[in-house]
Amino acid sequence: MEVAERKINIRIKGMTCTSCAARIEKALSKMSGVKEASINFAAEKASILYNPREVSVADFIQKIRDLGYDVLSTKVELVLKNMHCASCAARIEKALAKTPGVVKASVNFAAETAVVEYLDGATEVKNLINTVRDLGYDAYEKREKDKDREKQEREKEITSLGRLVITSSILTVPLLLSMVFRVMGWHGGILDNPWFQVLLATPVQFIIGYRYYRGAFHTLKNGSANMDVLIAMGTSAAYFYSLYNIFVLPMEKIHYHLYFEASAVIITLITLGKYLEAVAKGKTSEAIRKLMGLQPKTARVIRNNQEIEIPVEQVEVGDVIVVRPGEKIPVDGVIIEGYSAVDESMITGESIPAEKKAGDQVIGATINKMGTFKFKATKVGKDTVLSQIVKLVEEAQGSKAPIQKLADSIAGVFVPAVIFITLVTFAVWNFVFHNFTAGLINAVSVLVIACPCALGLATPTSVMVGTGKGAEYGVLIKGGEHLERAHRIKALILDKTGTITKGKPEVTDVISVGSLKEDEILKFAAIAEKNSEHPLGEAIVTRAREKGMELSDPEDFEAIPGHGIYVKIRGKEVYLGNRRLMTAKSISFEGVKELMEKLENEGKTVMIMAVDGIVEGILAVADTVKENSKKVIEELKKMGIEVWMITGDNERTAKAIARQVGIENVLAEVLPEHKAEEVERLKKQGKITAMVGDGINDAPALAAADVGIAIGTGTDVAIEAADITLMSGDLKGIVTAIKLSRATMRNIKQNLFWAFIYNTLGIPFAALGYLSPAIAGGAMAFSSVSVVTNALRLRRFKP
Repeated sequence: MEVAERKINIRIKGMTCTSCAARIEKALSKMSGVKEASINFAAEKASILYNPREVSVADFIQKIRDLGYDVLSTKVELVLKNMHCASCAARIEKALAKTPGVVKASVNFAAETAVVEYLDGATEVKNLINTVRDLGYDAYEKREKDKDREKQEREKEITSLGRLVITSSILTVPLLLSMVFRVMGWHGGILDNPWFQVLLATPVQFIIGYRYYRGAFHTLKNGSANMDVLIAMGTSAAYFYSLYNIFVLPMEKIHYHLYFEASAVIITLITLGKYLEAVAKGKTSEAIRKLMGLQPKTARVIRNNQEIEIPVEQVEVGDVIVVRPGEKIPVDGVIIEGYSAVDESMITGESIPAEKKAGDQVIGATINKMGTFKFKATKVGKDTVLSQIVKLVEEAQGSKAPIQKLADSIAGVFVPAVIFITLVTFAVWNFVFHNFTAGLINAVSVLVIACPCALGLATPTSVMVGTGKGAEYGVLIKGGEHLERAHRIKALILDKTGTITKGKPEVTDVISVGSLKEDEILKFAAIAEKNSEHPLGEAIVTRAREKGMELSDPEDFEAIPGHGIYVKIRGKEVYLGNRRLMTAKSISFEGVKELMEKLENEGKTVMIMAVDGIVEGILAVADTVKENSKKVIEELKKMGIEVWMITGDNERTAKAIARQVGIENVLAEVLPEHKAEEVERLKKQGKITAMVGDGINDAPALAAADVGIAIGTGTDVAIEAADITLMSGDLKGIVTAIKLSRATMRNIKQNLFWAFIYNTLGIPFAALGYLSPAIAGGAMAFSSVSVVTNALRLRRFKP
């Protein structure tokens, strides 16, 4: 059949001249399946006529991005309704992906959402919703303000399913009792009356079971099949065969050929399974609800010199907000007055409150523990750190892990295969064993036991719980694929500064070698460095102030570039600097050379202090190792991970730090732009590699690694740059991320095993007549519930 050619318009970003446009046009025109491509530089737009069988919109976008430009696209999240199994999700995803203008579509059956990336101007959200509705399902756009609506919809569904289960059970129990009495050889009275059974079974079949008929109709209308088709076929066969027997068999024999209880029990049990599934699925998003619940409802702002309390939604950037002890900080901002300690554990996972003073940043939803302070709002609404985290977790929960592709591909062919097995089962029993009744009943059992619900829930439920659990520990995982890949990490590259070390120099040694005491040496050095902006000078001044020293201004000051500084203090001439400074000023430092070398071998920067031409002391400054670095690196090694350290520092300093924390593999004197090359080199050795950095200057290396982990920043840049962001500066987060990944993958594999085992073992047993339709219905419902329940065990994860 001839496929109609399509035309698509793509908005392009980054073109600077007409030669850019010509370059893109030429590249697009050469692509297979492209009939015509033209670029309008002024409108920044590409118009492409193409054959959708040979090339896709995603291919065009990839080509444009490969050329160094980008496209204007939008992401929308749709909430989906009326899905019943993995086949439904696969059908919706396929239809959305085929919609003109759509770049990528991903449907999450467990979360009941679809994330669709589409081209600006090429399609609209209403077109996407119509695509879903044309398939017989429903959808609406998920917005920030729709959080309550989503919750209400889920609660409404649970209530509705609960009522259906109760009604269906009341009508089904008498039918089930009649069957039990029949097996026991007892007389059931009115329960055995065929018309009484019709009266009970019909509402179950066509009112309670209406949702399955509706789903089956829409699915078949669109040329495919899903779980609803299996249920509708199976229960209809049992119901109508029983009805047929009432009209054609003698009254005394009818009782033994009625199977109303089979169809009623199947519908009741499957509806019960759907109810339990809906309740359990609601729990998978508990992490999101917890995070949302942290947001305070009101803020105390100063307007017109008055302190007033307003809803947090009305806070504007620039507002001055007052926070008292024990209160939650409403939005993100910077302290302008006051001092306190703030519990930031909900963001960083760090239990010790962080001290805050004027100029320090505070994060919305964290708890003020001590003093009262005022701060200026810098980020409100969807821009706050908490909102960014919630958004990131929601996106991760809606994403797919690569392992899910296996389940999706199986679910896509599963239903047609089951229908084929059902027909073979019926044919063999009817034509080979000449037993029409057994053939029908066994065929119904095959249809019912084979429903692929559990298969569709196996992966997404675990990903949802896993990513949510990570957020609780301050580990933000961008998507299912990163969560999956992290468990396979074999080589971990740690950036030194700010990751293994604190990233802030500290005074480690003050040694007197003359007549001055150590405190005097520190005080002289601090006075000398008082006005210095050099990090080493700042470290000396900070140490002196911590000791409560009063620092007067020097009488004279001179900076000597590349050497150090000269000052006059209380009439004394003081030189503070390196070897070159002492040599230039003809000051002998032979007596301290050995001591200096010892300190330098420990990775410290050494400064010599000479007063009136005589060396009086030595100060050593170093970027000190974080408290947990050594312990965490030991733990990573025990987990079978090869640990590397990468730094721009000289080899001696790098190896000194590496020795302190137990790292044998050191990459020293590596410039930031070359870090990505080192990552690629390790990848070429066949190792799944993770890069751990601060998410800003390490961005190329983070992007090059199989898994990029940004640590200790919690900034927007870090969240964008990395696959995994650790909100705390503590390296423990790396271990948590890898352990969580391993636990989640173990959970997914367990789920897939149970999902497959139910079907693979259940189908032959049903075909051979060892499973009644009622038991098959119960087993199918139990399979879905057991998979979701197993996924919820991840909520007990502890690193």
